[in-house]
Amino acid sequence: MLDLSSFKKQNYTPYETPLERAHKLELFLGKKSPKIYIKRDDMLGLTGGGNKTRKLEFLMADAIEKKATAIITCGAIQSNHCRLTLAAAIRENCECHLVLEERIPNTFDQEASGNNFLFQLLGATSTTLAKKGENTQAIMKKMADELKKQGKTPYIIPGGGSNEIGSLGYVNCFYEIKNQIKTLAINPSTIICTSGSSGTHAGLVTGIKITKTPIKCLGISVMRSKIEQTELVRSLASKTARLLQANTNINDEDVLIDDNYIGNGYSMPTPEMIEAVTILAQTEGILLDPVYTGKALAGMIDLIRKNSISSDETIIFIHTGGSPALYAYQKDFHQTLKQNYNKTP
Repeated sequence: MLDLSSFKKQNYTPYETPLERAHKLELFLGKKSPKIYIKRDDMLGLTGGGNKTRKLEFLMADAIEKKATAIITCGAIQSNHCRLTLAAAIRENCECHLVLEERIPNTFDQEASGNNFLFQLLGATSTTLAKKGENTQAIMKKMADELKKQGKTPYIIPGGGSNEIGSLGYVNCFYEIKNQIKTLAINPSTIICTSGSSGTHAGLVTGIKITKTPIKCLGISVMRSKIEQTELVRSLASKTARLLQANTNINDEDVLIDDNYIGNGYSMPTPEMIEAVTILAQTEGILLDPVYTGKALAGMIDLIRKNSISSDETIIFIHTGGSPALYAYQKDFHQTLKQNYNKTP
């Protein structure tokens, strides 16, 4: 494995996140179920945990090295990334300016709960609403220019923390998983993760390629077509490998994407997502989020039910966190909550 110690890193989680067997979920899924392990990255540090913490450990270290005094980032109106970037900025005594993109017209509510409430509670220095189609990169660049005029040192973190520096967090995560696999003496065939801004998926793919580990990484797309998402992940994984000076090529066939579980669009609830979130809550006592992990688990469950994942396999589901967003979706769950999944079928 390539050593990551040459890259500066903040330590927001002083422990490995567990790799837990989901016995009751397997029991619920019945004879078709493979052995399922959940990588509990919802237990990462900072406010509420989640995958962005791993990325921010490297991104904030880079910001600190560049003597940043103000962090600028963007995300959707219930962005887990914005929540965790804000928490990291507080930890490092930096201002934090958020650009929130209203990807679905007329859905922003200043009084909404979930992450929107947490932006206010944590005290974001500023929040700017960008309408669908507005160039968030241009907005952040203009904001950075204004802050420079005020004598501040801005540092822009891309949406999702998804650049090659941020993706190092999930190269590191794969190293952690590889050690846990050895300790548990298991032989997983597939890692399943959400594929959105691409940093998590790209980092895992890079780690797999660098270590030449015979394991697949399937990303469940939550916003883009298979063709678009494959190129996004492949490109970022290639940049991450170059940053690591790894002697490896990452091709389209190294990037597995399933785009069948997006529904009507990014962040739009689907019945399958609602069912999946409810099933995991009532079988394992684990909360998913409605935008990313809920749709990823819905995809995993459907693939198991269709025998696309066989019962003799062992798989790992990456829980990337995000449960604070659940509270903004309560009305979507009311009907499903009348169903009790805490029983075998």
